[in-house]
Amino acid sequence: MKPEDVVRLFWEKMASNDFYSAGEVLAVDFVMEWPQSGERIRGAERFARMNSEYPAKGPWRFRVNRLVAGESEVVTQVSVTDGEQHAEPVSFFTVEDGRITRLVEYWPEPFAAAENRRHLVERME
Repeated sequence: MKPEDVVRLFWEKMASNDFYSAGEVLAVDFVMEWPQSGERIRGAERFARMNSEYPAKGPWRFRVNRLVAGESEVVTQVSVTDGEQHAEPVSFFTVEDGRITRLVEYWPEPFAAAENRRHLVERME
C-alpha cells in the first residue's frame, strides 16, 4: 500500500470514532508529537486512549482538505469537528512498510485579521 493510501485509511478509521481501529495502520513503535504543547505519545494504545478520552460534544467528523504525498512522507490538512469544536490540524506522517511510524501535528488557532491590511485582502467564509 502506498503511503498516501495508508494515511487516507488512517483518516477513515479516525472518522469511524473507533480510535482503536486506527491502530491497524500504526507501527509498533509509533510516536506522535504535538510540538506546540510539548507532548509526545508513544504507541497505538495511548494514541487511542487519548482520542477516546478527549472531551467531545458529539461524534468527531474529519474531512481531508489537502493531502501531499512523497515516497515515505505524507502531509494532510484536515477539518475536524464534533459539532461544537472546530480545528484545522496540519499533520506530517512518516510511513514505513505500510505503517505510520511517526505523526507530528500542529493545531493552529484561528485569529482575527489585522485591520491594517483590510484594504488588501478579501474575507474567506
